[in-house]
Amino acid sequence: MKAIFFTLFAVIAGISAMAITTEPITTDGYTMEPYTIEPVTTEEISTEQISTEEVSTEQVSTEEVSTEEVSTEQIPTESAIAEELPIVNVIPIVGADPCTQGPAYWCRDLTFEAFLARKWSSEKRFGLEGCEILIPAMKQVIDKSTELGVESVVMGMPHRGRLNVLANVCRKPLNQIFTQFAALEAADDGSGDVKYHLGTYIERLNRVTNKNIRLAVVANPSHLEAADPVVQGKTRAEQFYRGDGEGKKVMSILLHGDAAFCGQGVVFETMHLSDLPDYTTHGTIHIVVNNQIGFTTDPRHSRSSPYCTDVARVVNAPIFHVNSDDPEAVMHVCKIAAEWRSTFHKDVVIDLVCYRRNGHNEIDEPMFTQPLMYRKIRATPPGLDIYANKLIAEGVVSQEEVKDVKDKYEKICEDAYVNAKQETHIKYKDWLDSPWSGFFEGKDPLKASPTGIKEDTLVHIGKKFSSPPPNAAEFVIHKGIERILKARMEMIESRQVDWALGEAMAFGSLLKEGIHVRLSGQDVERGTFSHRHHVLHHQKVDKATYRPLCYLYPDQAPYTVCNSSLSEFGVLGFELGYSMTNPNALVCWEAQFGDFNNTAQCIIDQFISSGQAKWVRQSGLVMLQPHGLEGMGPEHSSARLERFLQMSADDPDYFPPESEEFAVRQLHDINWIVANCSTPANYFHILRRQIALPFRKPLILMTPKSLLRHPEARSSFDLMTENTNFLRIIPEEGIAAQNPGNVKRVLFCSGKVYYDLKKARGERGLDDKVAISRVEQISPFPYDLAKKEAAKYPNADLVWAQEEAKNQGSWTYVQPRFVTALSGTRCVSYVGRPTAASPATGSKMQHLKELKQLLDDSFNL
Repeated sequence: MKAIFFTLFAVIAGISAMAITTEPITTDGYTMEPYTIEPVTTEEISTEQISTEEVSTEQVSTEEVSTEEVSTEQIPTESAIAEELPIVNVIPIVGADPCTQGPAYWCRDLTFEAFLARKWSSEKRFGLEGCEILIPAMKQVIDKSTELGVESVVMGMPHRGRLNVLANVCRKPLNQIFTQFAALEAADDGSGDVKYHLGTYIERLNRVTNKNIRLAVVANPSHLEAADPVVQGKTRAEQFYRGDGEGKKVMSILLHGDAAFCGQGVVFETMHLSDLPDYTTHGTIHIVVNNQIGFTTDPRHSRSSPYCTDVARVVNAPIFHVNSDDPEAVMHVCKIAAEWRSTFHKDVVIDLVCYRRNGHNEIDEPMFTQPLMYRKIRATPPGLDIYANKLIAEGVVSQEEVKDVKDKYEKICEDAYVNAKQETHIKYKDWLDSPWSGFFEGKDPLKASPTGIKEDTLVHIGKKFSSPPPNAAEFVIHKGIERILKARMEMIESRQVDWALGEAMAFGSLLKEGIHVRLSGQDVERGTFSHRHHVLHHQKVDKATYRPLCYLYPDQAPYTVCNSSLSEFGVLGFELGYSMTNPNALVCWEAQFGDFNNTAQCIIDQFISSGQAKWVRQSGLVMLQPHGLEGMGPEHSSARLERFLQMSADDPDYFPPESEEFAVRQLHDINWIVANCSTPANYFHILRRQIALPFRKPLILMTPKSLLRHPEARSSFDLMTENTNFLRIIPEEGIAAQNPGNVKRVLFCSGKVYYDLKKARGERGLDDKVAISRVEQISPFPYDLAKKEAAKYPNADLVWAQEEAKNQGSWTYVQPRFVTALSGTRCVSYVGRPTAASPATGSKMQHLKELKQLLDDSFNL
């Protein structure tokens, strides 16, 4: 069947609800005149030409729905949906009736917005006025999807209409919503968030289908579209744990604004995950609340494409443009969209063309910038009121029925308002979007499980990981891989592990304990530095692979390792959403180089570092960040450790009371953990500790590059077996520790630079004069161990040595904390590179010169 794609390059008279454009928009030779019908142009991908006469311009100009970007290759001719998508791009609305549920189906949203406006006239609420049809539209999508077998819906949306969706789609208790308008203190820990950012989780009966449904709205920041990949990750995780391999039981709905949908790059990144095997959610229904304005910017200045939805064309999603003032057309389109998603498991877009009755918020004046548009808007009654009058005139419903519904809902709102006035505190936990049923019950919040394991387990996992496939005679692996496997087996025989083995043993032991492990990111299957090799490839058969960690034990948990698209923002957001669903999973995202994490800065800043404080939402996500200055230039050297430390929420002037639970209490109270491990054993333990803790915290882990194969960067089984744990500080264990009184200097450091310092110390013959202590967990800062380590060497000066520039790395974080740990009795001085704008030099010679200076300064006694 030939693939024909139609694109409508005309402003459809019946589609646009408001005359916004007052001059032509020109795009690549196509001129779009406002409210005029130009000849409909077709964009064709086929061997035959389709004439414009085949598209009925009369039908285009008189109907309320247009479609675009539908490939006939994707629609079987026998499909009922195909019959409802005529190839002329316009859907005739025949016999559509959204009133089967009565006025209650479409009266609540207007009444809700009016109630809020009356009670809190000067409050920002980002109401839905101008697109009230959104609520019945979402109900229609959910009702139809539930009828088709969906049991759980994960939703993401911006601020516009959020409270109305929470109230009238999710049916969140109204008193909880109204309490958010009150100036009350919180009953929970955390800083909270504004009401139009909050999420929820509701389990209720869908009265239309008489089936139970789970509805979750994911909390999000003001950063538009940032929650899109988070929603997709959460949806994918729910599908995974339910065994829903086709997305029949769990689905996602994403709401967008027109300006953000075409303006924010994360939309494109998220769209491109939609059909990738390890990221697909088997179809998302996108609803664009297209009020034809972005804050104060009209479409002529906010996009270069004809439609705000054109980004969805990259995945060949069907796009329905529908007039929000025609409820029957909207409901018909929503029904088709739900059927499309259920049948083809692909994304579908509804462009709900509407308007915004108020300014960007209720106290914003839109007449400053759109005077003509807003004169017309203010002269136009609400679309649902127009529709109600139409139905009354047709005798479908009576005036009394409509008034009765509004009056009853008004009383419901008033009763909830009275109840909300009785509240004395705001409860953040009422707004949790991802509850973990039973996870926190019966646990000591300050007691962590041990992370060391039996040696037999280490050996078993190590040998399985280091062995070729069971059918090795038929499965041809690369000669280089054979050498790697042989070297690993030799390490196991000598009871040692390198970085790759330590990681595999951490993952494998968790899999043995029933913990799902997921590792995602660019090139993670092999590893950026060709060290991991979790997926072996047959050298003579395309797509034939073997994943050894999937076959360690017959009853182990599933292991997922997947190369991602070349995206940081979208993929990190996806993995965050995945980690929110189940606390009993180790979810890791690895950057190709740590330097590239800043293209995901929005997810890091707005979700990971502050998510628990704002939304009482924990996550155990692990961010693996290759970090270290090795002469590879400014873009392949630094994961910007200093930025993560700057966002750590511990007080540099407060030394917590020392107790047996000191370390766990610190982890409990911090917003995330930042570490820079220097040994495979500590890497093994810190990964396992993520699951051993009785709560969940994100882990920001600087990982090595050159240490992956460094002969000294190996660990004995003795550091990983039972009764061993993660070491927050690895103290000096050499000659200097045996005679601490003779030590003249203690070098505190973190990460790879330890091996440079150790080598230089030996070359200078200062093993007995200089002690080197490694701070493995930087945040929360190990005050107790830093104090203890300094006290060992009363005659030594104390130095912090780092390879990063002075204004980067750990120095600005650790310096005030050392002062607190030592009660100001001793000073810690700095040794390292001077301040710099760039993380590293691009010259190999300059890099070596700087390293030599660092080492000379470190041992200048």
